[in-house]
Amino acid sequence: MLEVIGAGFGRTGTASLKAALDRLGRGPCYHMSTIIAEPRRVRQWLDVGEGRAADWDALFDGFRAAIDWPAASYWRELAAHYPDAKVILTVRDPERWYGSVSSTIFARALAERRPPPRRRAVRWLVARRQPDFALYPRMARATVFDRVFGGRIDDREHVLAVFERHIAEVKEAIPDERLLVFDVRDGWEPLCAFLGVPVPDEPFPESNERAAWHRKRPRRLARLILRGR
Repeated sequence: MLEVIGAGFGRTGTASLKAALDRLGRGPCYHMSTIIAEPRRVRQWLDVGEGRAADWDALFDGFRAAIDWPAASYWRELAAHYPDAKVILTVRDPERWYGSVSSTIFARALAERRPPPRRRAVRWLVARRQPDFALYPRMARATVFDRVFGGRIDDREHVLAVFERHIAEVKEAIPDERLLVFDVRDGWEPLCAFLGVPVPDEPFPESNERAAWHRKRPRRLARLILRGR
């Protein structure tokens, strides 16, 4: 059963928050990286995104927290389904967030619309070796790009408006005592106070910088192809 729900968009420090929650004993923590590591989960989210099923207890079985997309796309549903769970809204300067998301997640999604021959070949290999993961682009469109942004991830002003409206909606919907609006640059103190746990004697995790995000992708694809079904 989820104890923590992350309502913040991807690229707002969710990888750092995942590491922090795991360190504080609020893990395992569900994250987009969980889906990439376990491709069978792609079909579960595709069912959710395309309206076929939303068995939250089964989907998050074994996890105590869920953050990042696609879970954050369904923050209202999750907050209602788990009324005792705390909600963490990770935030970031909108312009810096847009610069990050547009050059990583959105850039990759837009490139998939007209992939060059090499990328088509890699995609074919992944589909052969990992048919579940071959559905990842379709799942991401259904649960994030279309659901959250109306498919307009190439429209800067629209994306920024969605980002700022999302923050306002979460603040309005979730009671103050249940919500932490959290910038990961603020470190352990606000997070630990919110969760009621001691502050660790170590630096707050810093994960998934933009360059690291790009370096990870070839390794992930290689593992998927080599691992097979």
